[in-house]
Amino acid sequence: MSRIKFLKEGFKDMKTTGAVTRSSKALCQGMIKPVDFSKARLIIELGAGDGVITKHILKSMHKDCKLISFEINPRFCEKLSQINDSRLTIAADSAENIGQYVESIGAKDVDYVISAIPFVTLPNELGYDIIGKCREYLKKDGLFIQLHYSFLVKKIYMDIFNNIKIKFVPWNIPPAFVFICKKD
Repeated sequence: MSRIKFLKEGFKDMKTTGAVTRSSKALCQGMIKPVDFSKARLIIELGAGDGVITKHILKSMHKDCKLISFEINPRFCEKLSQINDSRLTIAADSAENIGQYVESIGAKDVDYVISAIPFVTLPNELGYDIIGKCREYLKKDGLFIQLHYSFLVKKIYMDIFNNIKIKFVPWNIPPAFVFICKKD
């Protein structure tokens, strides 16, 4: 998807898109850097957008790994469906339903959750619900990796995970933060 088309889609529904431009290569790399792809067998992506981060995940994934990418915007789901990779499952659904998708493939837990959901624009209760369910399905020592442009909702992560690191990625418009939350 071109930057112009992404911009139009972002302005149409800023509440669910949360961005006006695609994530830069530096940000995509920053989002997947904490992932040990040699060991990961199930990764969940939340707020996949047009697939810019999805493609970076798939390029690095082990051949036996599965990726379930959640996206609620129909135009972005259409774009995601053009990615030809049998390891990818597109969930055109709310991330609240993570459990259904994990269980439907016979898995009990998830190695990593990589999220670009704009929690700043969502009601707090919904943010707590989604992030709480992600923590519930993460393996022990699994990581929840979240993209943010501010620290406005940092408290949610502090309340749900007690082990958080934050990395700054200046080479993005706007500059971004990657929250890395570990399930102890």
